[in-house]
Amino acid sequence: MKLILAIVQDKDSNRLANEFIDANIRATKLSSTGGFLKAGNSTFIIGIEDDRVEDALALIKETCQARTQYVTTPVTLDISLDGQVPYPVEVEVGGATVFVLPVEGFHQY
Repeated sequence: MKLILAIVQDKDSNRLANEFIDANIRATKLSSTGGFLKAGNSTFIIGIEDDRVEDALALIKETCQARTQYVTTPVTLDISLDGQVPYPVEVEVGGATVFVLPVEGFHQY
């Protein structure tokens, strides 16, 4: 048995939850916040049998695609930086960060 932790962007989380339901994969969804853009994320916790791990990873890969987005740089209050105007910067967002961990025990009460 394995434990999958999948951190995905909120835009992809509802579609991924529906894909898990269709594939009969039980997942717990937690709201989380990313550190870089401070954007909303969802973390899925999935306990799954070893032979179904690749199926779950394939669903995550198909559903959670990376995309580019423009964000505005924060305004600085440092007066030594004269003429600094915030401007949009292109960054890559989305996709998924996935951890697959071994499970030593599983109990359901």
